[in-house]
Amino acid sequence: MVSNTQKTNPLVAFMRQPKIFISLPSNGNFYPEGSLDLPENGQLAVYSMTAKDEMLLNVPDALMNGQAVVEVIQNCVPSIKNAWHVPSIDMDLILLSIRLATYGEMMTTPVKVSDDIEYDYQVDLRIVMDNLLSQISWDPIISISEDLTVFVKPLNYREMTKSALQTFETQKILQAVNDESLSDDQKQTIFKDSFIKLTEVTVGSVADSIFKIDTTQGSVYEKEFIKEFIDNADKEIFNKIQKHLENLKEQNNIKPIIVEVTDEMRAVGITGETIEVPLTFDPSTFFV
Repeated sequence: MVSNTQKTNPLVAFMRQPKIFISLPSNGNFYPEGSLDLPENGQLAVYSMTAKDEMLLNVPDALMNGQAVVEVIQNCVPSIKNAWHVPSIDMDLILLSIRLATYGEMMTTPVKVSDDIEYDYQVDLRIVMDNLLSQISWDPIISISEDLTVFVKPLNYREMTKSALQTFETQKILQAVNDESLSDDQKQTIFKDSFIKLTEVTVGSVADSIFKIDTTQGSVYEKEFIKEFIDNADKEIFNKIQKHLENLKEQNNIKPIIVEVTDEMRAVGITGETIEVPLTFDPSTFFV
């Protein structure tokens, strides 16, 4: 007789364990139901990457379409059930935490001194993460008038990836304008079509960022109605919404680290009292 009791893998004790625990800047807001299993204490366990995760991040197509990042996040932060829904204000902290859990607290980032010289600076990711948590905030309310109030949310990773892909494809088409084999009329047509597509990307991102519009007649949540409104709104209204979103993006971007110039830095040609150390989060290089 075959036992139905499932045998426990004796190697479990030697498998990955959580390396760190993080709090999300969003506090779990903006996640659709079922996409995040938020513990009562708000702390998400973060595991190091596996060999499979590292290999995924070396597949160009999976990186370009976002699938590699989604699978790595879901494998390293199991509480996130659908990483396509991760809001932009959480993404940097999540990537930082996975990097820290996998490779340790220090990360080398290049500082460009001149066209020929780069200086490798050691960044403490714990400090960067603490700074992120203290700086990130989200003001969802845009008061257009007494009769009209717009509510915005951060773009999620799916929307961010879609926008980035559309922009990339349009920029590739624009490069064809320099093709000497094309006539001036053909170049003009390409430029016009590309400009229209880039405009659609911008307008689409603004529409995707709106989750509710309050009017004197009630609240509107339907995406198709919101998109129609944005397509037909006065430019003053659109500009006000776009400016608010741009301010939120700037506020929540990771700021460069300001560090004092050391004797070692001066030896390679860095001058002044302080320098800015930029931090970038391109998954194709960030996890190397």
